[in-house]
Amino acid sequence: MKLTQIFKAFKWSFLLTSSLILLESAANLLFPLFIGYAIDDAIAGSYQGSMQLGILGVAILVVGASRRLFDSRFYSKVLLASGTTVISKIEKELSSIKTARLGMIREMIEFMENALPELVNNLIGLIGVVLIIATLNLKVFLGCLSASLVIGIIYMISSSTIFRFNKAYNDEIEKQVNIINTNSSQALSSHLHRMMKWNIKLSDLETLNFSISWMVLMVFLVLSIMVSVGDGIVQYGAIFALIMYVFQYMESIVSLPLYYQQWLRLQEIKARLR
Repeated sequence: MKLTQIFKAFKWSFLLTSSLILLESAANLLFPLFIGYAIDDAIAGSYQGSMQLGILGVAILVVGASRRLFDSRFYSKVLLASGTTVISKIEKELSSIKTARLGMIREMIEFMENALPELVNNLIGLIGVVLIIATLNLKVFLGCLSASLVIGIIYMISSSTIFRFNKAYNDEIEKQVNIINTNSSQALSSHLHRMMKWNIKLSDLETLNFSISWMVLMVFLVLSIMVSVGDGIVQYGAIFALIMYVFQYMESIVSLPLYYQQWLRLQEIKARLR
């Protein structure tokens, strides 16, 4: 079953969970701004900002809990439908391949249930944060764009290598059941060694990319603090809100490449399932 067929079969459920994800993401985007309002109101002797912040927090809880309760039931149906369809099309394949591909289907469904909402939240948060930063400080906004460009280039350069490592890793997974059935400790040891080799290669590449990206972001953070203070912002709430948005930007941009790596892995799985 292709992803497009899954979306068509469950289009209304996908629409509902997508709407809840967007609503939750938009509410999360307002958090630093409401914290800044609460600080300024508290300094002025008013607690109106704090009350608004509390209401926002409760609203995020209600929307988030409702989505998670719905998703656990919805994606169980998706896994059942897609799993039986795919396995029925490869009846003549070895049990090792069937078992491996069923696990890959589960991995794709788990990505849609768990990682996709976080990815959408990060994307919306990133775009919203960058636009808000643009209204607060133009220099910091230009810094955001520069850091994003550098990090994007880093991961684009390594994309083909990530795809190749995942292909080799999945090739080993498809052999696993048959190797276990041989009852050969030497064959099993060699198989696990090869799996760990590709897993380590993926991990090392991820560590290298993350480390370079983190150094870029730390330079950006230090310069953002220097620029925001140097530009003469006098309201403590405004300075705090700007730095909070810079932190939120950093959290979003540093996690996006991890989702990109997952997406590359799913592209390899999709090609294999076809």
